[in-house]
Amino acid sequence: MTTPATSSGTGTLVLAATPIGRVEDAAPRLATELAGADIVAAEDTRRLRRLASDLGIEIPGRVVSYFEGNEHLRTESLLESLLAGDRVVLVTDAGMPSVSDPGYRLVAAAIEHDVPVTSVPGPSAVLTALAVSGLPVDRFCFEGFLPRKAGERTRRLAAVADDERTLVFFESPHRTHATLQAMAEVFGAERRGAVCRELTKTYEEVRRGSLADLVEWAQPGVRGEVTIVIEGAAPVEAVTDPATLAAQVARDEADGVPRKQAIVDVARRSGVPKRVVYDAVHRT
Repeated sequence: MTTPATSSGTGTLVLAATPIGRVEDAAPRLATELAGADIVAAEDTRRLRRLASDLGIEIPGRVVSYFEGNEHLRTESLLESLLAGDRVVLVTDAGMPSVSDPGYRLVAAAIEHDVPVTSVPGPSAVLTALAVSGLPVDRFCFEGFLPRKAGERTRRLAAVADDERTLVFFESPHRTHATLQAMAEVFGAERRGAVCRELTKTYEEVRRGSLADLVEWAQPGVRGEVTIVIEGAAPVEAVTDPATLAAQVARDEADGVPRKQAIVDVARRSGVPKRVVYDAVHRT
């Protein structure tokens, strides 16, 4: 049974999580929503048809594609349907729509036009990987896919190198080894991590260890869908002695780092505000 349109005449946008591996993991409501939707927007319509077959249902509503390449254009037409009273169910290939997948634009547009947005909770590679990683999960940061270019990837990693929260990344199998190498260089080879491969599927594998161990393991190549979980940085013990701070800035400057950047870097490494380092440098 579908949920009726709201009294204002608008429909409802439903973000429906799909299995990341086993179809048995699908929430019972997923089949109900797919069977009762006016429109189903799918990242891959062929995968949607296979999923519907596995769930033993027919999709009587209109099925349209909604993927990265057409997301911008398709959002407008789907919003029109929502404003006309349709119930639109959005699904991606696996997991929750809008989490590193298409969906954010449509959600933002619906909210802007006071269209109700709800969800069918379900499988999530991010939460599953965190749960089985063996690393702290009380605080975490999801970074999605890293940039493909080496320089941009290194800069992104450097930006989170001192984050004390557990970090979660998605990665393609053919880039996993290079990414782990970059992480070892930026985070340190002894930082702990877990590579979660083919979660919930037949050949599920979770490899845990230091980044040095994981780099060695991944060297021959990795197959399947990959989620990487990295432990957060150790808490920084604040350095407040002005002479020590000034000396660290001087060393960075001697290595060719501009003073302004050196002050920023030393403040980050020392766990103190930039002004404290600035005052230390200009006091000596």
